[in-house]
Amino acid sequence: MQQRTIKKPVEVIGIGLHKGEPIKLRLEPLDVDAGIVFYREDLAFSIPLSPASVIDTRMATVIGSDKGFISTIEHFLSALYAYGIDNLRVVVNGNEMPIMDGSAISFCLLLDEAGIARQEAPKKIIRVKQVVEVEEGEKFVRLSPSQSAGFDFKIKFDHPVIGEQDHTFGFGTHSFIDEIARARTFGFAKDIQYLQSQNLALGASLQNAIGLDDHKVLNPEGLRFENEFARHKILDAMGDMMVTGHNILAQYDSFAGSHDLNYKLTSKLLSDSRNYELVAVEALQSRAFAKSFA
Repeated sequence: MQQRTIKKPVEVIGIGLHKGEPIKLRLEPLDVDAGIVFYREDLAFSIPLSPASVIDTRMATVIGSDKGFISTIEHFLSALYAYGIDNLRVVVNGNEMPIMDGSAISFCLLLDEAGIARQEAPKKIIRVKQVVEVEEGEKFVRLSPSQSAGFDFKIKFDHPVIGEQDHTFGFGTHSFIDEIARARTFGFAKDIQYLQSQNLALGASLQNAIGLDDHKVLNPEGLRFENEFARHKILDAMGDMMVTGHNILAQYDSFAGSHDLNYKLTSKLLSDSRNYELVAVEALQSRAFAKSFA
């Protein structure tokens, strides 16, 4: 299996979740072994994708430095993870990614428009060699060695619509599009009102999130999946794992995980070479992982 980039540049304009302003996103091909590189066009500086670039995880995954930052990258990164993109320049003209409809499906469509180019170098992935786990009270995130990539996420909210939910996802590009990509982010009306008073979430609306009051879903169209909330948590987790810059061959399990716990998990994973190895897909004993990108 070869490394992947896109065949041609593509761009789209969408609203930023927090500032509520138009954001232009442009994707450009990069050569082999270049990795995923974000570029703030308005500030003329690059941010390489890695856990070392993460500077905030309170409300989203944010990368940057004292020169500037880019927020809410996780939905976009989940699409890159699903499509197996290794090398890409991600150009934005503001401090956040466009939120689109609150899911990853618009980014999948953008990648489809660009087309996927196979490159003349073997694709390398992170193979997890031993269990790596981060806990916070009853909450946890965990990566375990596995011959296939999977995600299992459980959540529990004191809300009549959400309650206890879980979803198990066997990784594959097409199954991602069918099961995960359209699952939207969600927020509670009372929290949105507070955030907007702090000049945050100014772009939030029922067009880019599931809104909930104390009793019900506020979106007239309702939910896309019965357990859309748990599915979106898998979408987030995939994006947060992609912060490593590679697909990961492991089983991911979580109860009530968060961007912060996911960041701590990838940092812990890469902090000790006994936890993982970077290996060409062809060197894997199982061929199922390569087929999941077909």
